[in-house]
Amino acid sequence: MTERLRARVAIITGGARGLGAGIATRFVAEGATVVIADRDADAARVTADAIGASHRVCDVTDRTSVERLLDETIAEHGRLDVLVANAGITGGGPFLELSDERWHAVLDTNLRGVFLCNQLAGRRFVAQGTGGTLINITSIMGARSNPNTAAYCAAKAGVISVTQSAALALAPHGVRVNAIGPGYMATDMTIAIRDDERLGQAVLGGVPLARFGTPTDVGDAAVFLASDEASFITGQVLYVDGGWLLHPNSSSNAQQAAGDTAAR
Repeated sequence: MTERLRARVAIITGGARGLGAGIATRFVAEGATVVIADRDADAARVTADAIGASHRVCDVTDRTSVERLLDETIAEHGRLDVLVANAGITGGGPFLELSDERWHAVLDTNLRGVFLCNQLAGRRFVAQGTGGTLINITSIMGARSNPNTAAYCAAKAGVISVTQSAALALAPHGVRVNAIGPGYMATDMTIAIRDDERLGQAVLGGVPLARFGTPTDVGDAAVFLASDEASFITGQVLYVDGGWLLHPNSSSNAQQAAGDTAAR
């Protein structure tokens, strides 16, 4: 390995499973000291032990919880270099039937959680005076709408806007802020699609590279954005979607096949 992230301290929220675990695994392989932050303490411990990381419990919707995560990480490791705001949930339903409760739950985790992580980590990067990197996980659903995932789409579109705002605010302090937009990934969120041959083929019909992505695919993109190779990149979205956004029928295929199942 090239160890492009040697001597860097990184927090991965929602790092116990799925894309978060994939990102954490790649960061460790590239030499980073990784803290997996997740609401599920047991799952976080299992993943951390498996890859050689540490873990902490954190609810990204709670300001105090995020503050504690950051302060304890810096106290233990002396600094913070990278934060990946990955924690997210799915859910929805037909637009006319979407409940207030589900709307608020999805927006609270997927958008407010990213804002809190960016604002609070950004403050600590500024105080350190040595720069830093924020990577936010958005989605192809932040660029294309779906009538069955309105809350998820709204939150992920908001993540793109927060990413751009944070990039402008933090650039004078040497802090870079970018986002990754995964497409349809082989994670728990898409298992219902992948287990149904008809649904799976309908989704893949809109993916030019004709496969589901993997957590490693997203982890590779995150390593690049966290590394010095991306030192002149900020405020951007790197889509890891197999070309889904380029396909003229991708949205209709996904809507017909996936229902209220979000990408990633």
